[in-house]
Amino acid sequence: MEILKKIIFIALVIFAGNSFSQNEDKLLEAFTKSYQYEQEGEYSEAINVLKEVYSEESYEINLRLGWLHYMSGLFTESSPYYQKSIDLKPISVEARLGIVYPLAALGNWSQVENVYNEIINLDPENSTANYKLGLIYYGKGDYKTASKYFELLLNHYPFDYDSIIMSAWTYYYLGEMRKAKILFYKALLNTPNDKSALEGLSLIQ
Repeated sequence: MEILKKIIFIALVIFAGNSFSQNEDKLLEAFTKSYQYEQEGEYSEAINVLKEVYSEESYEINLRLGWLHYMSGLFTESSPYYQKSIDLKPISVEARLGIVYPLAALGNWSQVENVYNEIINLDPENSTANYKLGLIYYGKGDYKTASKYFELLLNHYPFDYDSIIMSAWTYYYLGEMRKAKILFYKALLNTPNDKSALEGLSLIQ
């Protein structure tokens, strides 16, 4: 009896292993085809091939479908797939960076801001989230708050053009002309003849 149980157990393990291998092969094939279709601009086909192997429990499929629907211009359909990815992996930064695309395309700026704040809570020094939040507050005219995000970026990326130029303009509007002038010059070191930096210097001099 014990021998029979062992034989049955081994058979089940082999069957499960074969089934797993087949499923993985189908999944890999679907992803490969989806990338090929995407490169050709055939987003509908890229979506359909993944839907054939769709599983609600797959973080990777949901993430990819979120991206493909966004690229197709189907912004409303994109968000739920990204949200499912977030639900499956609650501390995922990449899924949150992804969902921002359709939310922004739909003009849901308060949600965009909330998502970036969620990312900051998970990854306080995330460069993308800090930069985007800086831009949001800059756009609102809240230069003091914007400077907090741009300063963090500037400390980590002292010669990054975007960090430099946005910090320069933020300091300009805060009335800190000396800091602004230094950064406008630094922006020119990064990008000679940069129009934004030259404009800033002309306003100060």
